[in-house]
Formats: sequence, C-alpha cells, structure tokens
Amino acid sequence: MGQQRNSESAGDGGAGQGGAGKLLRSTSTVSGMTLLSRILGLVRDIVFARFFGAGVTMDAFFVANKIPNMLRRFFAEGAFSQAFVPVISEYRSTRSHEEVQALVDRVAGTLGALLFAITAIGVVASPVLVLIFAPGFIGDDGRFDLTAAMLRLTFPYLLFISLTALAGGILNTFGRFGVPAFTPVLLNVVLIGFAVFVAPRVAEPGMALAAGVFVAGLVQLVFQLPFLARIRALPRPRWGRHDEGVLRVGRLMLPALFGSSVAQINILIDNQIASFLGAGRISWLYYSDRLMEFPLGVFGIALATVILPGLSAHHARSETGAFSATVDWALRLVLLIGLPAALALAVLAGPLIVTIFYGGEFTEFDVRMARLSLIAFSFGLLGFILVKVLAPAYFSRQDTKTPVRIAVVALLCNLVLNLIFVVTLVRLGAEGTHAGLALATSIAAFVNAGLLYRGLRTRGIVTHGPGWPLLLARIAAACAVMTVVLVWLDRPADWWLAAGIGARVGWLSLLVGGGLGAYGLALAATGLRPRHLRLGEAR
Repeated sequence: MGQQRNSESAGDGGAGQGGAGKLLRSTSTVSGMTLLSRILGLVRDIVFARFFGAGVTMDAFFVANKIPNMLRRFFAEGAFSQAFVPVISEYRSTRSHEEVQALVDRVAGTLGALLFAITAIGVVASPVLVLIFAPGFIGDDGRFDLTAAMLRLTFPYLLFISLTALAGGILNTFGRFGVPAFTPVLLNVVLIGFAVFVAPRVAEPGMALAAGVFVAGLVQLVFQLPFLARIRALPRPRWGRHDEGVLRVGRLMLPALFGSSVAQINILIDNQIASFLGAGRISWLYYSDRLMEFPLGVFGIALATVILPGLSAHHARSETGAFSATVDWALRLVLLIGLPAALALAVLAGPLIVTIFYGGEFTEFDVRMARLSLIAFSFGLLGFILVKVLAPAYFSRQDTKTPVRIAVVALLCNLVLNLIFVVTLVRLGAEGTHAGLALATSIAAFVNAGLLYRGLRTRGIVTHGPGWPLLLARIAAACAVMTVVLVWLDRPADWWLAAGIGARVGWLSLLVGGGLGAYGLALAATGLRPRHLRLGEAR
C-alpha cells in the first residue's frame, strides 16, 4: 500500500493536460513566492545602496557574503540538490514511506556532520579565504581586515542554508513548493531589519550586516521544520556513510560538485579581476546582477524547481514521451517569458538603476557604472534561464557528468573572454571595465545552454512537438512591438536623474505596464491563446 501510494503521489509531473495544469499551478506558486522574495530583495538592496553606497564597506560585505553563498552551490541548490532530489523522487516512486524517511535521516546526519566541519574550518581560515577570493583587497583602505572579520560571522550561513536546502528538497519532492519558495523572504526581512535598526547603532555598520546574515540563515532553517513534521518527513539525523541511498547521492554528487566548482571558479575569477579594478566595481556588479537575478529567480529558477521532481519520476518509470514533452513545454515557456524580459531589462537598465538605487550614498556616477554592467548581464538572461531549465533534464536522469564537461567548456570560454574584454577596455581607458566581466559571463551562459541543448537533442532525449516555428514568429513579432513601445515611452537620462522618486516610480510603472500590455496584445493579435501553452498542444 505504501509503495502504491508513493508511486501515485510522485506522478505530479504527468505529461497530460492534468499534469500540465499541476505544473503550471506549481510554477505559479513558486513564482509568486519568489516574486515576493525578490521584491523584498530589491527593498534590501535599495536600503544597502542608500545607507552604504558602493564604497569600501559594501565591497567588503559583498565579498564576505558571497563566499558562503558560493560554497552553498555545492551543498544547497547546486550539487547536493541535483543529486538528492532524483534519488528521493525515485524512492517515493518505488519504495515505502519508511524507506524514504530512513534516507532523509541518514542524508541529514551525514551532510550535517560534513557541513559542521567545513564551517569550523572556514571561520578559522577566514583571512586565507579573503586572500583567495579578493587579493586586490590587500592595501591601506582596510577592506581586507574588515572582510575577514565579517566572514567569521557570515560563514556559518553555509551550514544553515544548506540544511535549509535539504528541507526544501524534501518538501518539493512531496509537492509542497510554496514553503521553500517563501523561505528566502525571511532572509530579506532579517537583513533589512539589521541594516535599518542595528547598523546605525554600532561602531562598524558592516559588522551588523554580517551578523544579520548569520541570524537570517538560522531563521530560515527553523521556519521549515514544522512543515517537514506535518508531512512526516522531519529528519532525525543519523550517520549513514555506508547507507545505499547516501552512497548513491554521494556518487551523483561528486561530478556535480566538480560542475559546481567550475561555476564557482568562474565567479572567483570575476571577483579576483574586479578586486584589482578599484573600489566600487564589485558593488556595481552586485547591484546590476541583483536586477538580472530578479526575472531569473521569479521564472527560471521557479520553473526548474518545479520540473525536476516530475522529470525524475518520469525517468524512474521509463516514461520517455512524458519526459520529452515536459522539457519541450518548459522551453516554450522560457522563450515566451525570458526573451521579452531580457530585451526589457536592456532597454530599461538606466531607469531601473536610477529609480531603485539612486540617492543617498549611491551617486550619479554609480548609476552610470551599474547601468553598463546591467546591460551586459541582460544579454545573457535568456542563456541563464535556459541553463536552469535544461540542466534538470540531465540531473533527473542521474547524469551529472555531462553537465560538468559542458561547464568546463563554458568556464574556459568565460576566462578567455574576461581577459580579452577587460584588457581591451583597460587599454582603451574605458570607465566600464567591469562591464566586460558581465558580458563574458553572459556569452558563456549561452555556450553552456547551447551545448546542454545539443546533447539532449543528439541523444534523442528531447524531441519537439509541432508548432515551434509559429510560436517563434509570434514571440519575435511581440518582442519587436514591445521594444518600440518602451523606446517611445522612455525619457532622457537627465530627466530620470532630476525627477523626484514619485515621478520616477510612476513613469517606470508606466513603462513596465506599457511594455507588458504591448507584448500581451501583440501575442493575442498573432493568434496565441492560453491553450497553446498546454503540454502537447499542436498549434
């Protein structure tokens, strides 16, 4: 009975119309929660920009915050989730609840012990980590010592957020997508609170932000525990290094760890180069990256989160047609939403930066520099989303080696382009040398996505249903209409800088609403209807 119930409950990602409805509802739920989190994330970044600007303190904080967040790619939504979710999904499809619970217990115990050891080492070795990640901080401006002190407070976030990701992976596998998607809201609430109420009352405001990261990680972990108890999947940590399921997760995780390492080496190289380009560069890249991450998180990561358990279940039951149809459906949504989002982000880069960040310690020069890197990042938004959606098609098949090989190629591409773009811009005396790093990252994302897609197609894992040429034509026409409307409604750069916050918000809202309306009406005029977005729809 338990095995039958698990098999049925794992079928949420079915390829039929009902399955498509569940996928759309789940994606909408995750997107809605992620949208709330991203909005609060923007509020948090506005607070950072207005209170702290783009100087020494924020450069130090962003590096101290980025180090544990980079490492979490190994133990959270990166290598671990890519290995754990397919295995637990298979257990739910083919085994009893007791066996699922035993897997959860032993994975939690083994992962927790490993993370505790890594966290202890990271806290002790914080100066060494800063030297590796930001060697340009060594000097007389105090950035190195401040970053090392902050890192001692931020590094334990790795332990808390990785265990939070374990809890989220369990909840997602059980179809409870809303709670893990809402959890990052707590991170932003805590950080805003520390920035506004704690930082002004301490001698070193940056240390208050670092303490906020520590508290936020703990709050996120504790928040999810009652929901795990509700589905009878609350981990009871046990050491399980020799457990069959733990060993399978470990075997899948090793190549994924290397793949995540490639991506983090990519980021490490970008930060190392940026740290030598002068104060402010890391901050400009951070603020522009945050705006690019908004549509990526609201849609791309949400869609990837929803389809991974379903794809894993399809693979476990050898449902090749349903597997292919789900990926095909996801790719249609990616182009339908990702392409106009990328174009709008490029066109509205200036108005977005001014409206959201300009003022206080964030100067007109900061606006100009952040705008350059945001335009460069916007070119790669579609590539970033495609990688998020295509990679689960490999992970769900428990193939973590192929994405690693592809990630290595993308890393080499990014490294070469970094050197070409930055050296060229420095020789030309250009102000926006940091934008070369963003552009290289964007191009490398398309290389990654293209190779992932080619692998799925050449192996026959993914085949496309009819209707693609017409869909592409509709999207292209609607994007052209949207771009014309945005350019027509936009105001000169001087107007945006001189206008009050109310006028900026009002006009930006008009631009966003006008662009969305134009895109939607153009799609409708070309004949696109909601039924065309269902799984298996032919036209």
